Amino acid sequence: MFKMLRHGRSAGPGNGGLKRVINYLTRYKYLALLPYVFLLLATVSQLAVPRLIGTLIDAMTSGVVAQTLTPRLDRLSPEAVTVILAEVGKTREELLAGQADAREALVTAGLTVVILAVARGIFAFLQVFTAERNSQSVAFDLRNDLFAKIQRLSFSYHDRNRTGQLMVRATDDVEKVRLFIGQGLLFLVQALILIGGTLILLLTTNVSLALVVLSILPVTLVLFMVFGMLSQPLFTKVQTKLSTLNTLLQENLAGIRVIKAFAREPSEQIKFNQAAEAVMVQQLTVARLFTLLFPVIFLVANLGQAAVLYFGGRQIIGGTLTLGEWQEFSLYLIYLFLPLAQFGIIITQMGQASVSAGRIFEILDVKSDITDKPGAVTLPPLQGHVVFDQVSFRYFNSGDPVLRNVSFEVEPGQTLALLGATGSGKSTIINLLPRFYDASEGSIRLDGYDVREVRLDSLRSQIGIVLQETTLFSGTIRDNIAFGKPEASLHEVIEVAQAADAHEFIMSFPLGYDTPVGERGSTLSGGQKQRLAIARALLLNPRLLILDDSTSSVDLATEAKIQRALDRLMQGRTSLVIAQRISTVLNADQILVLDKGEVAARGRHAELLENSPIYAEIYNSQLVDDAAGVTAEIQAATV
Repeated sequence: MFKMLRHGRSAGPGNGGLKRVINYLTRYKYLALLPYVFLLLATVSQLAVPRLIGTLIDAMTSGVVAQTLTPRLDRLSPEAVTVILAEVGKTREELLAGQADAREALVTAGLTVVILAVARGIFAFLQVFTAERNSQSVAFDLRNDLFAKIQRLSFSYHDRNRTGQLMVRATDDVEKVRLFIGQGLLFLVQALILIGGTLILLLTTNVSLALVVLSILPVTLVLFMVFGMLSQPLFTKVQTKLSTLNTLLQENLAGIRVIKAFAREPSEQIKFNQAAEAVMVQQLTVARLFTLLFPVIFLVANLGQAAVLYFGGRQIIGGTLTLGEWQEFSLYLIYLFLPLAQFGIIITQMGQASVSAGRIFEILDVKSDITDKPGAVTLPPLQGHVVFDQVSFRYFNSGDPVLRNVSFEVEPGQTLALLGATGSGKSTIINLLPRFYDASEGSIRLDGYDVREVRLDSLRSQIGIVLQETTLFSGTIRDNIAFGKPEASLHEVIEVAQAADAHEFIMSFPLGYDTPVGERGSTLSGGQKQRLAIARALLLNPRLLILDDSTSSVDLATEAKIQRALDRLMQGRTSLVIAQRISTVLNADQILVLDKGEVAARGRHAELLENSPIYAEIYNSQLVDDAAGVTAEIQAATV
């Protein structure tokens, strides 16, 4: 067990485990030592009581002997008195003094025990409070470090890891570490001090009896080491199964509408029951192990108690051990075996914390695929010149490329429409531009700067993005529009909302711009959320605008209004638009037709319609149905 703490072994490869967690305490310097100072004082107060009680019992015994013998001595002959006093080993004056000392010792010992009890209570409270404060501080730091790390990790990391697993590490794993810092580590230090202090006092009380106890301790320590090694992999399995359960819960809550729409509640309940049962079975396996541990420990303790009773009894009969010394030794024996029993709790918390610490540092030690390179420069204000030069991309740098040797150039102020079937690579292109991923081959340049050579914050802060999947956050409509520019005035927010054709529906709500949007925008329609996302991007007044099918969730009439507003706002800006509607294609300065990750054709609408069979097929199958409707809506809106 002590080896496990020293090396901090955990589930995470290459981690310092608990040792690294304990290092978090060093951030608080002397505050981290306070619980252990109070612990030491409380333990010293505790250790003083048995010796005080032993001394008191011996004094009381002497007083009883004196009180019993003194009246009888007056009735005996001088020769008999001499014999009796010789056997007792005291003079008549010493007997009388012992009787008086016993009364004084009783009062003194009683007051001292009360004082020690009060002192121990105060120090115990301070030790628990300061340890809890430190553990909460460490948990605060770990959660913030985890959150900051998760936010900095690349899209590829999130592609490979489920949300539920990350949530468990930031909540349950951190809480298990916190419990060990606040309780388990304190119990461990307390047990070591109590055992060490007790052994010293036992040796000073009665060496031969202390040696009897010492012969039992190695057996107990071996038992704890065995149980510690057996429990470690079991705790790892518990956390893994708990992560699976939380992932299932998170996915069900996020997709509750789909589950209800397809009446899949019974099947999802079965899946959840199976996951919950797996957690329960694993927890019971751990409980079974520790249910066996405690009876074994108590058996060893009882054997030790029996051995001490036997050898101590022989010494009392032989007159080499007083009743006070025996009582003192018995109380210290409790102080010895009580912390040994607590090791069961300590091992449980230590095992859980060790596994959880490994899982936490497994995330904190991950190297993000997308980081600022050493010497990265700040991207100056963009003009909007975009160049893709022989760009290829593979997810996780393996498998078939999603993009193959894609090259194109967009001049400042131009609009590039990306067109192609599902899986052709359109979304990949717009994900590479703000460095959500890095190109596997080739280069991407903005105003002549390779995007991998500039600081990420200076790059992304100058790009306005409206993704296909609209994400809103808990808060008001105004908060969501101003998400990228929290200091924006209400006038600025209203201006971009009007440009995105959102102002009218916002004002239809009783609270207007102060209307709460609900979790993930659940209180808004798809078209409303899309328009808020457009307004959010436009508030940044970006020189480079990315629209990933940004009008896919609105009707034709609303799209026509949005498109006219976008046409005005996109003037002078470089825009990359994934096209799903005819209006986007007709207004584009350049159309890039993608097929299976390659550029199949490029040009404007008229020439592509004439020269590109792929474009003509896409146009006829996906876009032409919208043309008549959009034309009619535009004409109606201009009347």
